[in-house]
Amino acid sequence: MAQLDSTDRQRIWRGLMRYWSNLREVCGVSKADLLAAVVAIDVWLDDNAGAINAAFPVVTRTGLTASQKSLLFCCVMLMRFSPGISSLLRRALGVEVN
Repeated sequence: MAQLDSTDRQRIWRGLMRYWSNLREVCGVSKADLLAAVVAIDVWLDDNAGAINAAFPVVTRTGLTASQKSLLFCCVMLMRFSPGISSLLRRALGVEVN
């Protein structure tokens, strides 16, 4: 999977700013720093795609599409580091997440 283009990176950046702003959550970085973080994570994901794929058990590595594996990865990351984020997962997946 190729790195995101600048338009998609900016969509993530704007979406995060709006999401945190709507929550009235303090974000201790500038807008430029947040965009730099989006770029850095995108580059890191590209650099480590093989290791991430290798972490999946063989059955899921071969049986799921790249899109399905990325969704699984993101869901685990969100729940692991932000357990209160289940409402965001619920909206993203369109199903109950308890």
